[in-house]
Amino acid sequence: MNRDELVSFLDEYLNISAYPDKSRNGLQVEGKKEIERIAFSVDATLRTIEHAAERNADILIVHHGIIWGGLDYITGIHYKRLKTLFDAGMNLYAAHLPLDAHPEVGNNVQLLKLLDLEPKEPFGEYKGLSIGFLGEFKKAEPIEKIARILAERLDTTVKTYNFGKREIRKVGAVSGAGAFALEEAWRREIDLLITGEFGHADYLTALDLGISVAVAGHYKTETLGVKALMEVVKEKFRVKTIFIESPTGL
Repeated sequence: MNRDELVSFLDEYLNISAYPDKSRNGLQVEGKKEIERIAFSVDATLRTIEHAAERNADILIVHHGIIWGGLDYITGIHYKRLKTLFDAGMNLYAAHLPLDAHPEVGNNVQLLKLLDLEPKEPFGEYKGLSIGFLGEFKKAEPIEKIARILAERLDTTVKTYNFGKREIRKVGAVSGAGAFALEEAWRREIDLLITGEFGHADYLTALDLGISVAVAGHYKTETLGVKALMEVVKEKFRVKTIFIESPTGL
């Protein structure tokens, strides 16, 4: 398949131009024009790029790319990553906020679906656009049960902060570093915020607001969108795909 056809599809399907994002979404590094094998991963680390090259991938599609506003100097890790991409003739495509917010394959829609919840409405406003989603159980569920399901289906450890309700109906999902949505969760009377990471200041904010939080790991909560996108691309283009795991434990 032709690279430009794939890139055009991804740009349109993910609506990358709609999101104000520090990440330079889209084709970040140009390589081969003909695509036979596509690698998917969460992060464009040197290790991930090397693994994709070893597997003869022609393009690597990630959530976290290597260009965040710009590259000042092509030295150090920037040089190593770019050299490895150039030596392999590999393209690099990144989709950050567009892949969080997508209504079909997005990380946050997929998080709710792990709990058998249908996305009810957008949530988690960031720079004027919502990148998360809300869902609601038909009957209240214990926070411990929700955490257990997330842990099993994500194959991870889920930590809960029971600062609000323990019986949960209304759930907000913002993957990765989603604690910025705590005050919106409080305003919208959400019972539980599901996110990926939780810092000291976030803890204190949630405590003061009385919001319960489930933290499932930045990496694990953001494998979902990449994997879902991989299935869409595989079905549409009938091309070989691989997913490269590179967990951080964070």
